[in-house]
Amino acid sequence: MFEINKIKGLIFDCYGTVIDIETDENDYYTYDSVSKWLKYKGVMIDPETLKYEYNSKIQDRMKSSEEKYPEVRVEEIFAEICNENSLWKSNTTSLGIEASLVFRSASLRRLRPFQESLEILKKYNNMPICLVSNGQRVFSEKELRFLGLHDFFDHIVFSSDVLYKKPDQRIFKIALFHLNLKPEEVLSIGDNIENDITTPQEMGMQVLHIYDAWETLIS
Repeated sequence: MFEINKIKGLIFDCYGTVIDIETDENDYYTYDSVSKWLKYKGVMIDPETLKYEYNSKIQDRMKSSEEKYPEVRVEEIFAEICNENSLWKSNTTSLGIEASLVFRSASLRRLRPFQESLEILKKYNNMPICLVSNGQRVFSEKELRFLGLHDFFDHIVFSSDVLYKKPDQRIFKIALFHLNLKPEEVLSIGDNIENDITTPQEMGMQVLHIYDAWETLIS
């Protein structure tokens, strides 16, 4: 039973909850755009090879991880690709970060805030709020800033920070630590049943699916 009077802090998911987004990471155009941009950085790799290398390296990292729900850092993936295909010496660490942003922008089809979620963030800004996202800090943090959402959150935890992701309970324990609250004092809001509802509920938190939150918390 949901009891708003017991809530002292909020945990929000990001994509599908706070941010309405659509990307296409399978589109040839995405990799063609990155491939063309990389030429000017001294990295020669065709779009099809780039797509194959990107996806295979992610899968290899996932398989080699000891985590049940492993995560990668995409900037490290692109840095590795750049290092292997570079025509001249360059700082592939920073190049990996830049390439990640180009990749994201090339794959992006829609990016906007959910106005209903924004209303909730404004209404409950007197409470500590933590964002917990299966996202990549390298570009997700910038998206939050661009959309004017970043400063609503007292703490932000991305799966790329810790290299494991929801539904791993540990990522929620990090949020609870930052909020300095007991599970029963926290409301988890999200769109994914397993990640944002079932797992925090098993930890003792109160939960609301984002659609229910819009109906329940906005008056």
